[in-house]
Amino acid sequence: MCGIIGIFDHEKAAELATLGMFAEQHRGQESCGMAVTDGRGFILRKNMGLVKQVFPPKALKALPGRIAIGHVRYPTKGSATDYNSQPHIVATLSGPGYALASNGDIVNYRAIRSELEGLGVYFNSENDGELILKYIVYAVEKENLTIPNAIKKLMTNVKGAYSTVLATNDTMYLFRDPHAIRPMAWGRREDGAVVVASESCALDILSVMQRKEMKAGGIIKVTTDGIEEFDNCAEEYRECGEAKHCVFEHIYFSRPDSHHFGEDVYSIREKIGAILAAHDDDLNPDCVVPVPDSANFIATGYAKAKKVEFSLGLIRNHYVGRTFIKPEQTIRDESVSQKFNPLPNYFKGKIVVLVDDSIVRGTTLRKLVKMVRKAGAAEIHLRIGSPQVKYSCYYGIDTPNREELIANAKTLEGIREHIGADSLKHLPIEHLEKCVKTPKEYCYACFSGNYPISLKD
Repeated sequence: MCGIIGIFDHEKAAELATLGMFAEQHRGQESCGMAVTDGRGFILRKNMGLVKQVFPPKALKALPGRIAIGHVRYPTKGSATDYNSQPHIVATLSGPGYALASNGDIVNYRAIRSELEGLGVYFNSENDGELILKYIVYAVEKENLTIPNAIKKLMTNVKGAYSTVLATNDTMYLFRDPHAIRPMAWGRREDGAVVVASESCALDILSVMQRKEMKAGGIIKVTTDGIEEFDNCAEEYRECGEAKHCVFEHIYFSRPDSHHFGEDVYSIREKIGAILAAHDDDLNPDCVVPVPDSANFIATGYAKAKKVEFSLGLIRNHYVGRTFIKPEQTIRDESVSQKFNPLPNYFKGKIVVLVDDSIVRGTTLRKLVKMVRKAGAAEIHLRIGSPQVKYSCYYGIDTPNREELIANAKTLEGIREHIGADSLKHLPIEHLEKCVKTPKEYCYACFSGNYPISLKD
């Protein structure tokens, strides 16, 4: 996962981009960056670390310009290094410069990179954002295509998930893969500035009142003369417009105050909780406790439906990042004990429903169940707001090896015993489909193994 932000035509573009990146910090905590242009060329600043570390007020003064694009990174394609952080930039001898930030993953990355390298294109990183940018720049500079036509060519040949913002010295382009796998929203502020972001919560903070979601395969050109929308994707791409949104965005990644894929994130999570509760007739708990924060609204929905006390019995240290998106397992393990602490004397003698959004590796929940048990809980019943994660995601989530997924290593009963819970239930796929308005427009590949885009590499 990553987060993108783009600001067009504002005198404090870098400051607004920083606010937007901070609102999307939950989407990536490994590195961040920003490219800003004053119409003559790009200034690039990026580094490992969080937004407020990399972009303090002093740094923003050195980033003048009316166009800014930013990125917060959670590493999937390419290791955790400065080279792989975004945005990427290309400067040309003929004058125009290009900068790009993208969220997603390319499934035929190796084949496309090999093709470009055969044409003499040099790569600084292993990051798919650089590949997307250099594919477009080559088509424009060497094949004399317009940028919109270069993007259409990319959509025909480069397969995968990408919600992308591209900037030149005086223009900003927005485009999204033909399946709209990752979220992407844009709109105007009252002062006329155009803003694009991965999530609508960033648009809220930047006071964007008029907003839309990018269409599947959509391309938009933004200049001082206005906004131009191009035909919905390349004609050669027959599947264009067939949305396959990542359902895991609703379950875990997105902030609950975001709205995308046509729905409110928090509302879907509450529906998930209510359906979990509806299939728990034989259980009479004393309290419902979420694993904060992504499971908060799932637990709220469960508690409302069950008419049982809801409690934030586990306190999260918000100065510790999201455990799932830590780049190494050893770091994930250490973060659990630093991240959560039970309320003193709350759990003693209680039958607890502990709610989480998913079980991927099982590391966090095993430690949490042990923690709650030590705090005095009489029974701990795990309720999971998603089906079992059995397959790797190749569209922007870091689950590259099926061997890492606990659902493939143990039976459901084996997982329950391993974690130490008294009972364990997941939300079946057919019940998850009932929680969204258009279930056929979602990707469930991490649960079912049915990939909407065939895997190339």
